[in-house]
Amino acid sequence: MSQVLIESVETIIVDLPTIRPHKLAMHTMQNQTLVVIRLRSSDGIEGLGESTTIGGLSYGNESPESIKQNIDSHLAPLLIGQDACNINAAMLRLDKAAKGNTFAKSGLESALLDAQGKRLGLPVSELLGGRVRDGLEVAWTLASGDTAKDIAEAEHMLEIRRHRIFKLKIGAGEVNKDLAHVIAIKKALGDRASVRVDVNQAWDESVALRACRILGDNGIDLIEQPISRINRSGQVRLNQRSPAPIMADESIESVEDAFSLAADGAASIFALKIAKNGGPRAVLRTAQIAEAAGIALYGGTMLEGSIGTLASAHAFVTLKQLTWHTELFGPLLLTEEIVSEAPVYRDFQLHVPRTPGLGLALDEERLAFFRRK
Repeated sequence: MSQVLIESVETIIVDLPTIRPHKLAMHTMQNQTLVVIRLRSSDGIEGLGESTTIGGLSYGNESPESIKQNIDSHLAPLLIGQDACNINAAMLRLDKAAKGNTFAKSGLESALLDAQGKRLGLPVSELLGGRVRDGLEVAWTLASGDTAKDIAEAEHMLEIRRHRIFKLKIGAGEVNKDLAHVIAIKKALGDRASVRVDVNQAWDESVALRACRILGDNGIDLIEQPISRINRSGQVRLNQRSPAPIMADESIESVEDAFSLAADGAASIFALKIAKNGGPRAVLRTAQIAEAAGIALYGGTMLEGSIGTLASAHAFVTLKQLTWHTELFGPLLLTEEIVSEAPVYRDFQLHVPRTPGLGLALDEERLAFFRRK
């Protein structure tokens, strides 16, 4: 059999509307922009990938425009003519030639895995070692800012059995108002739901010490990235003193970051994100570091569309334990799709396909409609 070679890599920026504005401490997202990757090989098989970030450059070092440009100009040329079946060699080639760019690399690795799964007739999860579950429980973000509306939305999600884990984005407002808002929601939901907060680095250490104590004492289950990722010693102190566990998110921008955080004891939980680690294979290396250090895991998201969400999901279903479940709700935030069949959410879980590759096909008409001209 002749060797299968990578023939082309196409990147497409897609702008999709959302059901509502999505507010973070550093940015309010009015829509979502995806970079869709189509990797074609000499055997005629196409692999799909996605590279998605939040709010342009407000979250991290890559934007949709920079992702597309760096893939088109620097990364794709390194892949053309390479063995399409040897994903390890392809990604090592990219890592040797280009520093960082984990969002771009994640989309490319996802596309390589999707193509190989289709080639072998296997779901991506089986290429990553084999799934140990078929579904993932998924959190939902309550983001109206209105306490009564957020409680009503949570009650509805419980009633239709879509979510029983709720995260609130806080930090942009006055701290006492934020705390009162969160505590009122937890009091209304009681033991029927898990309530967590994500501060997106908005607090300084002095505020965080007090706020984390109040949140923990009022039944909040998890506090995500309350202070700056740069303040490592503060993260260690906070992790030691907070009654609620602290989760590292922005602090992890690479697999090496995960090792350093674990060595310092800076967090009790790691948020796993394929985009920030460089792909589904890379995020499992971070998971292995956490497991070895006794750190719990949470399946994070960059609010990817269906392609990126399932790329994450195929990795997460292979993990021995996801103590804090996932937040792979990105497709549910969108009002439009570019795939022919959207991911299935029911009975509080995202169900991960067993069909070859990621288990998705593009809707060419919708892709063309939402493609940025």
